[in-house]
Amino acid sequence: MQQENQLQEMILSVAKILIDELRIEDVTPETFDPDINLVDEVGIDSMDLATVALVLQDEYRITIDEEDYPKLQSIRLIAEYILELLAMEA
Repeated sequence: MQQENQLQEMILSVAKILIDELRIEDVTPETFDPDINLVDEVGIDSMDLATVALVLQDEYRITIDEEDYPKLQSIRLIAEYILELLAMEA
């Protein structure tokens, strides 16, 4: 249950960062579908993804390998990736 709560909090946090950084309108962190494909369905390009990755690195003090960018296809996958990195550093 603890992990599920952590994941939900991380999903909301990542959604907020995406919305703020990419100026996505008409959606809130709570209404942003965490499983929607950010590239195919939202239209985020590689430059946007790189920008978001930099912000996430600063926010969570992690390092996201550039080769991992293609894995970061949805808010849920990004949140799980960040939690995994944080767990490895703990």
